[in-house]
Amino acid sequence: MFTDMDYRANDVEEYSEVRIADDVVGNIAGIAATEIEGVAGTVGNMTKELMSKVGIANRSKGVKVVIDGNIVTVDLALILKYGYNIPITSKQVQERVKTAIENMTGLTVSNVAIRIVGVDMTNEE
Repeated sequence: MFTDMDYRANDVEEYSEVRIADDVVGNIAGIAATEIEGVAGTVGNMTKELMSKVGIANRSKGVKVVIDGNIVTVDLALILKYGYNIPITSKQVQERVKTAIENMTGLTVSNVAIRIVGVDMTNEE
């Protein structure tokens, strides 16, 4: 079942279409962000945290996606690992997220906003 929040890709054939849910774009962004060295993870709300504890994986926690037509804006709340340069790591995340979404969906990413909400000190000695 699709909602109004889905992005409708160009018709594949005259009798079919492809729809991409916002959550899918959010998952792509979350996975792409955590692929960058220095990113410990994203931060979500309590409902998403509880869902993950009962075995429901959600890679879009800490990711807000807004799709307007074929234009996407992304807001990421990240926890970085201690010792990594925040501006450099953030720029790498922005580039990776933009590239991943555009390559996988055909959408155009206009903005990837980064909020650093914590520093992971577990590996600090």
